[in-house]
Amino acid sequence: MILDFYNPPLALLASSSKEGLELGGSKLIVSIDEDRNLYSEGHIYTEMSWAEFYKEEGLEDIINNFTQKEFESISDDSEALVDSISKIIYKIIKKKRLFYGIFDFEVDAFLNENTIIPGLEIPPKIINTLMAAHRSTRDKILFPKILRDEGDQTKVQIKFFGDKKDRLIFSGSTLEELANQLRVVRGFATGIVCTTQILANFYILNDNIIFKEDDERKLYLDVENIQLIEEGIKNEILTPINWFRIDLGINALETLNLWDEIRKNDKLQLAIAEYDHYLLEMIFEEFEKLGTGQQIGYNINDDFAQMSQQERKQVLKDISYAIKILHENVKEK
Repeated sequence: MILDFYNPPLALLASSSKEGLELGGSKLIVSIDEDRNLYSEGHIYTEMSWAEFYKEEGLEDIINNFTQKEFESISDDSEALVDSISKIIYKIIKKKRLFYGIFDFEVDAFLNENTIIPGLEIPPKIINTLMAAHRSTRDKILFPKILRDEGDQTKVQIKFFGDKKDRLIFSGSTLEELANQLRVVRGFATGIVCTTQILANFYILNDNIIFKEDDERKLYLDVENIQLIEEGIKNEILTPINWFRIDLGINALETLNLWDEIRKNDKLQLAIAEYDHYLLEMIFEEFEKLGTGQQIGYNINDDFAQMSQQERKQVLKDISYAIKILHENVKEK
């Protein structure tokens, strides 16, 4: 399945040449709509620099100096973090979208696989292949231009590859089915972005995504995806761009450095409570529509699925009351 990713970060579009290369990274909140379109909703961190090589013979791969192209960060500012996340959540609700997760892109010319995949050992041969392909592509200035304009927005088309790719695409066709799965999902997927002439391919190398607490989390390396990348590079079809990590669902907020500091903030709790109510109401309406109480998709939260209509209404009522109390607390401050 090919997905449209609107207003992607510079890190996903990083390029290089004989003169230098782009280095840096981005961490951003991403939403999804019913048609599986992804939207960049706001950056937690972004930094991109141009690293210029020495021009002297024999030093062509050695970095001479850095020029910062873009920098924005609220990752260490608790007040700005709460304000930004809260606004994004309300925007997602207003736009009838879902909090898909937090994307993290790292552009380092494939010098360090542990940048966003701690503990994952990738064979040195693969790292050398990625580095060599990156060097060859920049020497030939062959980095694909995959960014497209669409009205007042930009977009790239992306595709997930891997044995466990369905954990990121999800089953079902309605927003309610997506909401039901994103409400309970936990974990992340990591891998490598390689581009073709038209697509950004996300090759998943590892994931620990679960939908139930008793699901098994196991570190693995998707060897078949590694082979696909190697073959694509060999045939000059793929250009390796960066590492990626995708933490799924609103639970992804728990991975933020300042989460323990901000998680009890009334303003943030209110926004999250409003979002949870938005999801539950959406799911409940789907149950009502079906009129059977049968499960939607493969991942409905068990306790909610087994509730009677009266019990589900009580859950929504309780959440509404909790939201009211949070509103009052915020006003008093």
